[in-house]
Amino acid sequence: MTATAAEDWKHWSNGRAASVSAPHGQLALTGTYWLEPEPGEIPGLPGRWWADAEGVRVRAAAGDGITVTGADTPVDGEVLLRPDSDPAADTATLGDLLLVPIEREGELALRVFDPAAPGRVAFAGISAHPYAPEWAVPAVFTPFEDEDRSVVVPNADGKERPLAVTGQIAFTVAGEHRTLTVSRSGDLLSGVFADAGSGIDTYRFRFITLPAPDADGRTVLDLNRAYLPPCAFSDHFICPFPPPGNRLDFAVEAGEKQVLSR
Repeated sequence: MTATAAEDWKHWSNGRAASVSAPHGQLALTGTYWLEPEPGEIPGLPGRWWADAEGVRVRAAAGDGITVTGADTPVDGEVLLRPDSDPAADTATLGDLLLVPIEREGELALRVFDPAAPGRVAFAGISAHPYAPEWAVPAVFTPFEDEDRSVVVPNADGKERPLAVTGQIAFTVAGEHRTLTVSRSGDLLSGVFADAGSGIDTYRFRFITLPAPDADGRTVLDLNRAYLPPCAFSDHFICPFPPPGNRLDFAVEAGEKQVLSR
């Protein structure tokens, strides 16, 4: 283990804890409200909310205090909030609350982030295995012949949704040669996996990100940076479960383990 690798991992680990516990980080999510075409109420929020072909609509009075991020005055009438799938996505605020419209598989919802969320207030860190260089190994990425595919997997909210996958990585770790199905995330690769320790020593599944593969498909799988999915921090996220074949039959004693609470 080099001091640099261990220090880099520690910096990454500290950054993870800071990110999820930020005022509007993952721990602050208190609700994901799926919207209908007809205007309706959202618990705890003023105004009327609905979905249409362009995004999330809200009708409110200036006295309600809902302000689109970047605007000088509160909403007074009807406005469109473009979801996170739009390059020009919008957010809004209501006091300390952050309101984020999202789109998932053509369905629109509003997420509410509250700095005073109980999970954020009680947060005491993320437990993790100590850094161990043997869990950072070479991997080779092989794209599927037909490029992107989608597999239907359960999500944390109980629904099944398609998960876009791009290919597989092959690697040897802990003396075991295995493969994992992965997706592209920009130039990077990302995967969802579980192992023999999932649900026992660690959360029930974890995410991993790999550097962009080179022209020969070579990359690095560093399981020290296996991280907890958003749904480990709030029940209102809809994380995908691992696709078929992404459940390793040995314990991965590396990476993040559990959310700690006071």
